[in-house]
Amino acid sequence: MAISLSHFPILSVLLLALYSLAEAGTVTYDFNIGWVRANPDGLFERTVIGINGAWPPPTMEATKGDRVIVNVENSLGNQTTTLHFHGLFQNGTTYMDGPGQVTQCDILSGQKMIYNFTVEQSGTYWYHSHDKGQYPDGIRAPFIIHDPEFPYKDQVDQEFTISVSDWYHDEMVSLISKFIYKGNPTGAEPVPNSGLINDTASFTLDVQPGKTYLVHMVNIGAFAGQYIWFEGHNMSIVEVDGVFTEEAEAEMIYISAAQRCSFLLTTKNETTANYAFVASMDTSLFDVLPDDLQWNSTGHLVYNKELALPTAAEVAELNEFDDFTLVPYDKQPLFRDADQTVQLDVIMDNLGDGKPYAFFNNISYVSPKVPTLFTAMTTGENASNPEVYGEYSHPFVLDRGQVVDIILNNLDSGKHPFHLHGHHFQTLVRTEEEAGVFDGTNSSQTNYPAIPMRRDTLVLNPNGNLVIRFRADNPGIWLFHCHIEWHMDQGLIATIVEAPLDLQKSLVIPDDHKAVCAAAGIPIAGNAAGNTVDVFNLKGQNHPPAPLPAGFTPRGIVAMAFSVLAAVLGMAAIVWYGLADMGAATKVKEEQRIAAFSAEQNSRERQGSSDVSETKVG
Repeated sequence: MAISLSHFPILSVLLLALYSLAEAGTVTYDFNIGWVRANPDGLFERTVIGINGAWPPPTMEATKGDRVIVNVENSLGNQTTTLHFHGLFQNGTTYMDGPGQVTQCDILSGQKMIYNFTVEQSGTYWYHSHDKGQYPDGIRAPFIIHDPEFPYKDQVDQEFTISVSDWYHDEMVSLISKFIYKGNPTGAEPVPNSGLINDTASFTLDVQPGKTYLVHMVNIGAFAGQYIWFEGHNMSIVEVDGVFTEEAEAEMIYISAAQRCSFLLTTKNETTANYAFVASMDTSLFDVLPDDLQWNSTGHLVYNKELALPTAAEVAELNEFDDFTLVPYDKQPLFRDADQTVQLDVIMDNLGDGKPYAFFNNISYVSPKVPTLFTAMTTGENASNPEVYGEYSHPFVLDRGQVVDIILNNLDSGKHPFHLHGHHFQTLVRTEEEAGVFDGTNSSQTNYPAIPMRRDTLVLNPNGNLVIRFRADNPGIWLFHCHIEWHMDQGLIATIVEAPLDLQKSLVIPDDHKAVCAAAGIPIAGNAAGNTVDVFNLKGQNHPPAPLPAGFTPRGIVAMAFSVLAAVLGMAAIVWYGLADMGAATKVKEEQRIAAFSAEQNSRERQGSSDVSETKVG
């Protein structure tokens, strides 16, 4: 009698688990983070943040199921740092997610910390600093997780990874201080100096004829979305943000800051020409276009090294593939109706210090004194109450298993790529520009797709809206924010506190993470203000500047500034002329006083002479 494992289901599961453990490996990276010199666009050499004395940082790689260990030492000298592994769920290891003062304390210079997690996902990701607007200074690179069960593996001859990014010649500390500044009340973002492909201005990719390449493309930039096209070749999209999709043919794609896209690219059968490909920055995001802006980056598919590299041709229009139409390969159906709905209105405005800030509703994010994860772990049953996390971390507490909708209304005239940590989300609605706010009573707006596109970063169009849906199946502390770095610095962030009581039961924060906090003098218990006695007393919490007086707008501030300047100049003129008149009058009065005094003295002298004469006579 033949015996099948199907007769012993528990044994079958155990054997499969043991097999998986045997197959899984450990990938270790040692990262000493410090300053180096680089000139990636060939136009300007500057100080950048590198790893192990080199730049650009290395592309990380692992296989689904691997344990990844990253030993980090901060050797910057003058800055703290952290690492975030963008797009990874960190299921069960939320303390490895990386945002400073959210899931960990910032790593001081001279300090070390270990990131240790298992990757249960596959696809295209990236890693970057998540601390004080730091990553555009160079500490960012792709992270590729290979999948032995990749659905299109039989079509692939070879894989490549290509990053695109904007690039600044000035360091972020300098740029941020000039951006969030009362002299920039309209909040005009710094415009990059140039664009890069694989951190260079002259990238070439050697290809063979008649082959199919899997290309992992990542936008690791700070600001600009990128239009991508390959002359003479089409792309067949098979993955976005770690979600495998049904094949979708595209001539041009758009990748916002933080988005990723993998596609199959099949080469021609002959080697009679080389071909340009272009990454073109989305200049609609920029308030100004400097004369020296290099907004196009050109790379080349090299079939024959003996032939010249062609100049990229101009395109008539930028007509990108609509990612809303993508169908996930697993065809996950639309989740059930939401248990909780969060509505966030995107607003760009000023506060009382005259500087430009970004808001979800009326709140501009400010980091709490205690990292949010530590508050969740140390406030007992009260961790389910959003008040303990402080108003300015903009917290939303979710129960485990809830289905959650986030409605985003863009009350701004710019695009915003929004990223959710710890999850993929289903995209239910994304309107075109100028569609206004979402109306849940309008049936035409709530006709959701049966199989929605999923990803972790999505573009919200100017003065439009979108609706995303996800399941709260990953207890942890997760940020939801715009991934334009300037807008993060301005406060366009909310905090998702997911199943905090479950975290208290299951999570143990590593000692080296606590030691990093101790070295920085950051408390690791209590509410957002560090109060461990009365967790509802937020006195002393970090907060943004006070609001502007009612009725002020950025345009009004500019008008008022010019009005005040005009008034000051006018008053100065009046004072100057007044002082001149007063000087003339004083001079006349002084001359009159001297003349009167002289006349009086002469009179007295004459009177004195008369008296003497009379005496002598008498």
